[in-house]
Amino acid sequence: MNRILRPSPLLLISLFLAACSAVETERAVAERQAAGMAASQPEIPAHFRAEADASPVELDWLGRFGSHQLEALVSEALVHNRDLQAAAARVERARAMAVKSGARLKPSVAVVGSGGSGGLVEDRQTFEDFSLGAQVSWEMDIWGKLAAGQRGARASAEAAEAQFTYGRHAIAAATARAYFAALEGRLQMQLAQENIQTLEGLARIVRVQYDNGLADAKDLALSRSDLALARAQLEEVTLARRDALRALELLLGRYPGAELELAEALPNLPPPAPAGLPSELLERRPDVIAAERQVAAAFEATAQARAARLPTLSLTANLGNASSELADILRPENLAWQAVGNLVAPILDGGARRADLAAATASQKEAVALYAETALQAFGEVETFLDLGGSLGLRAVQLDEAALEASRALRIAELRHKEGEAPLLDVLTVQQRVAARKSQSIHIQRLKLDQRVQLYLALGGDWRALFE
Repeated sequence: MNRILRPSPLLLISLFLAACSAVETERAVAERQAAGMAASQPEIPAHFRAEADASPVELDWLGRFGSHQLEALVSEALVHNRDLQAAAARVERARAMAVKSGARLKPSVAVVGSGGSGGLVEDRQTFEDFSLGAQVSWEMDIWGKLAAGQRGARASAEAAEAQFTYGRHAIAAATARAYFAALEGRLQMQLAQENIQTLEGLARIVRVQYDNGLADAKDLALSRSDLALARAQLEEVTLARRDALRALELLLGRYPGAELELAEALPNLPPPAPAGLPSELLERRPDVIAAERQVAAAFEATAQARAARLPTLSLTANLGNASSELADILRPENLAWQAVGNLVAPILDGGARRADLAAATASQKEAVALYAETALQAFGEVETFLDLGGSLGLRAVQLDEAALEASRALRIAELRHKEGEAPLLDVLTVQQRVAARKSQSIHIQRLKLDQRVQLYLALGGDWRALFE
């Protein structure tokens, strides 16, 4: 006698409870993520090691340079920069994927219709068949797999948005620095031209002295040598300025023709920027926020991979009619319905789902490590640029003193040479030192402006005032 095997209700309940124990809730995933991130972070000090003002970070950093031209150029870069346009497209794509993942949680409805004809070849009879109906299908998210996928996609979209924001910050900072470099190039060109004029005058004097027997051939050769070197330096700084202009034009989305007309002087240096507290940095930096959102997406992917190993239940319902007459398929009395539930439980898949879980877990570890690295990099940048600000200030003071002493030495050397107490070589040597000190002073002025921009970028924060 054949016996029908019926599963024990107790066994079914036990299997159901075992499956439930493997399911992670949204809160459980968030707690696991927080624990993983906390374990990867270094101990955060109460204050930055470098000397800094702990006041809240400023928002409108660009306006503190007092340059309307700079503000206009940054605004242009934010609109026309190709990298930002590509990043904006990535944000749109991520948002669309988040919407798509959420759609899987809802039932889908479709209208299904068909029509055809057939028959027997021998008796030449034909048959027609028409059908029209509606179909509703829904995968019940019992274990939270679809919800985890939706949360993960949403976290990925938020990461893309944060990375886009950081990209805007970076483009604004790069535009400001390229602007400063181009302005420095103009000042270095002017200095080189002034140096050439001075050396040309000196060379004419030496030539007259040589023709009158008051200077030897060595002095004449030295004056010509220094003049040629100054002209070579002018060509060098002129090329550097054109390079800086091209770099700025590329950031603006313009053709790099080195044709921008800019101001004639560097802007004034803003006061030192408040740095806030280290504990607040991770909440301000958009790139750190993006890395944290990537961690959240990775943890949700792990939860999704766990739930994928459990049975899936889907429901399908159909309402419609089929007939050999096209007019009959619309008659209400001929409508028929059907409802079907499908339960699919994975048993053997060659280890595919286990491998998916292992891969998701590895990606989760990678995301946590990248977050920790991004956070450390953020702290490192703030400390570096805070320290750089103090160092540049000290260097500027020493360079000013060096330039003052070099100018004093030049006056003495010129006086002694006129009186015949010192050779022309002394004058030329000191003259080159004076020019070098002036060039270094211009360069350090630009480096101090760069440091302000780099520090603002490193501090992060809400830059909406810049973009509005």
